[in-house]
Amino acid sequence: MAYIILWIIQLLLIPLFSPLCVGIIRKIKARMQNRQGASIFQPYKDLWKLLHKDEVISQDASWVFRFAPFVVFGATLAAAAGIPTVTILMAQSFTSDIIVFIGVLAVGTFFLALAGMDTGSAFGGFGSSREMTISALAEGGLMFSLLALAFLAETTNLFGIAEAMASSVFALASLLPIGLAFGGFFIALLAETARFPFDNPATHLELTMIHEAMILEYSGKRLALMEWASANKLMIFMTLGASVFFPFGIDFSLSAVGITMGMLAWGVKIFVFCCAIAILESSMAKLRFFRLPDLLLISFILSVVAIGLIIA
Repeated sequence: MAYIILWIIQLLLIPLFSPLCVGIIRKIKARMQNRQGASIFQPYKDLWKLLHKDEVISQDASWVFRFAPFVVFGATLAAAAGIPTVTILMAQSFTSDIIVFIGVLAVGTFFLALAGMDTGSAFGGFGSSREMTISALAEGGLMFSLLALAFLAETTNLFGIAEAMASSVFALASLLPIGLAFGGFFIALLAETARFPFDNPATHLELTMIHEAMILEYSGKRLALMEWASANKLMIFMTLGASVFFPFGIDFSLSAVGITMGMLAWGVKIFVFCCAIAILESSMAKLRFFRLPDLLLISFILSVVAIGLIIA
């Protein structure tokens, strides 16, 4: 019973704290721009407000538009269930596999793009087109960056990779490919979560928006689910990077002290990721869309080079 309770707690950490993560990034960016900025808890207030508002749904919308928010949000919860957060002793063989994990997130992206096109709006159509282009190019770098660690750990299970990375002392020669794989992973993280330089999460300008264009027709509760799912996806990728590339502090014992220290270590690593993303977004501009494939190609090349170095 205790095992089930701890597994549920680990699963709920991501949806419970993902809005806070978004609020922290916004606050840091505001401070770097010499602004006061909203409270770090503002995303929670926004979700609460949207959940209590009425919805306006186009008469041209099909069941895809109505059903997509639940699929997208559910996909993030399924993906969250398959990644190590505070302990590696709750592994399960299905959703923790690298291929299944990426596939689950791809299902959410697919329905998000379908929802953008469903109402027939021009904004939704080009937003979906751009999203699928970026996702198709980013998944190669994401998959190969994780496969580099899978070759080191000799398993494709994310919990197994985190355990191997935490318990093994790799030779100095392995640090270079791990660093290259993380570089490829971080670029894929920015692409998959619609952050700079791929997308501007705070704009509604038709020439720059990608993610916002696909959810422009949503309102009320369904918009809340879409926004919450976007925050969940950001937290999932940061947790994945923190747990498999930097697994220090992760629990091996399922003891009270171990779980507590694991949660503290997880919180510190997530905060570092938030700071890194906020600093990056405050120090560079969004790239033109036609330059994004070049950056995603760099992610893929870094990951492939990392695999080559490990195999060699």
